[in-house]
Amino acid sequence: MAKLRPVDVTLVTIDRFYERVKAGLAHHLEAGKEEVISIGDVSLSSLKDGDEAFKKLFKALVAEEEVVCLKSGKRIAPLQKPQVVILDPFVIEPFNYIREICDNTIKVYAWGTGMAETTLYLFGPEDIGGRGNIRIRAEEEAKRSGRPYKEVALEIVYQSKGEVVCVPDKPPMYDYEYQPQDFPVPDHIGYMVIPRAYETLQAMDGIFLATPECYEPTTVAAMRSWFGETRRAVYACGPLLPTTSKESAQAHERKPCVGRSSEIEEFLDATLKASGSRSLLYISLGTVFWPITRPQNMWAVLDVVIELDIPFILAHVSELASIPEEVKEKVKSYGKGVLSPWTPQYLILDHPATGWFLTHGGHNSVIESISAGVPMIFWPFLGDQPANAVHCTDHLGIGYELLEVRTGHGLKPIYRTGRTPLGTVDAIRAEVREVLQDAFGEDGARKRERLVEMRRVVNSQWDEGGASRRDVVAFLDSL
Repeated sequence: MAKLRPVDVTLVTIDRFYERVKAGLAHHLEAGKEEVISIGDVSLSSLKDGDEAFKKLFKALVAEEEVVCLKSGKRIAPLQKPQVVILDPFVIEPFNYIREICDNTIKVYAWGTGMAETTLYLFGPEDIGGRGNIRIRAEEEAKRSGRPYKEVALEIVYQSKGEVVCVPDKPPMYDYEYQPQDFPVPDHIGYMVIPRAYETLQAMDGIFLATPECYEPTTVAAMRSWFGETRRAVYACGPLLPTTSKESAQAHERKPCVGRSSEIEEFLDATLKASGSRSLLYISLGTVFWPITRPQNMWAVLDVVIELDIPFILAHVSELASIPEEVKEKVKSYGKGVLSPWTPQYLILDHPATGWFLTHGGHNSVIESISAGVPMIFWPFLGDQPANAVHCTDHLGIGYELLEVRTGHGLKPIYRTGRTPLGTVDAIRAEVREVLQDAFGEDGARKRERLVEMRRVVNSQWDEGGASRRDVVAFLDSL
């Protein structure tokens, strides 16, 4: 938006993400052109503190007063009162506060950060395959049964019934397949946030989808139809990737961890020389996720990777990840692997040594991988990850999904195959061995060829006349 038109954008974050936000903006904007405001050292588990800090900042912005970034201490001169606010639909109280002090004089749009399919399923109306108003259902059941609202809401949000979910752009799945891994989610998300997100989303003036329309066209069309019933707009604006040169983007990636990034780049170059192009497996389950209930599943995967003599990089970014000393020693003795608590993902995916990406299936990682032309092996946990896995493997044919790594709800029958995973270490080893042999063989080469056209189309969305560029320009024209 800032590059397309002369607009002021105030980006609000918290201390924990401030430096990463600044580094991310540096991929896109000239140095010194970005303004980021942190509302302080707010814990992600404390909704109230974050809500109050946002209210204080927003009141100053509306009053056209000077504001202060609590991370940098920088004082930012007054700007014109905001015309539009873009919010994650999970930030319930900030949305209510904006409506309270501004009524409808400021438009509020939702930020759909993940796959559009999952937004539609989790927060859409029931008549188009969504879950509808969970808050109302929970309140009615709590009143009928006499049980606490919190207990009922958590049950509705997290307990599956074995129902079949049918959403555009994706083969049918059982509802429990949206949670194929045991993974702790704070209770307050389940009973305070998710049940209220439907009503917040319904009350917003429109939504930005961080997905390329070409990746899930039928779902985006369904979203447009849903929002269009109340004359609200849907803007699909993905892929949101660096728009500077690759060299500049990679240089910025080196800044947060110069030594480690240089070491990884040297390892990639050495792998390319020793093992050839597309020989390396990059493993990353994102910044949050890790198989904490069965970490042995990850070590079983690494054992097979080493057995097959495949060079690899394993990013263990999650605060929940812990690498045993024996695993570190095994990787050191192997000599063709890197264990890293941080990785320059753009650099790795763009490097000619990288052949496959073993990913949790988070939407950012999926779109980055497609944009780089790297096919994927999926190990999904929750959210939009399972849907991305099925879409890429069964619908687009550009990847594989690991099924034996499932735990908890995941160890139930799979709708599209009827198969029930065993979930044992032996079953994991056998499946991973078969998948990797296929991936680095003829079958994997065919999947890579299918990815070529998808990559071309995705990377063209922001070209002149591209669908994402048209949508964002249309939004700017509406201001």
